[in-house]
Amino acid sequence: MQFFGGSDISPSPPVATGSGSNGHMMYVFNRNGICLLYREWNRPLRTLSSQQDHKLMFGLLFSLKSFTAKMDPTSVDKGNLGVPQLPGQGCSFHSFRTNTFKLSFMESPSGIKIILVTNPKTGDLRESLKYIYNLYVEYVVKNPLYSPGTPIKCELFNTSLDQYVKNLA
Repeated sequence: MQFFGGSDISPSPPVATGSGSNGHMMYVFNRNGICLLYREWNRPLRTLSSQQDHKLMFGLLFSLKSFTAKMDPTSVDKGNLGVPQLPGQGCSFHSFRTNTFKLSFMESPSGIKIILVTNPKTGDLRESLKYIYNLYVEYVVKNPLYSPGTPIKCELFNTSLDQYVKNLA
């Protein structure tokens, strides 16, 4: 059973709202901070090694999750800043925007984190991230040849992902 919806992938995936929603790059991390997948479609400037880039992105997510949990106005127990939050625990964020990009984030109950970096004019991508997660479950998790915690090398997943992100525009 999938977390977000039925057992089949929807024949008509959600379309992003807004204009100019070209995907720049995507990360998939497991709960331990290991980057299982990194894809880039439109990244003109690369200043870090891939390992540094992955650590920086996971650190950013860790810090934002910790910060939003600490700032949660509805929770009495704030915990300590910097203490890891369990999936679904505390206040969470879905996206943030700068003048050059928008970062959209989703975390599954199993701790899989999907990050999609797009054009700053992109609308809400929560449904799109759920669809990408369903692709991940269908083509990666259910693949008997895949070992959990290892980098994703499923050509069908990569092809479906590339096609979907290309159609976000």
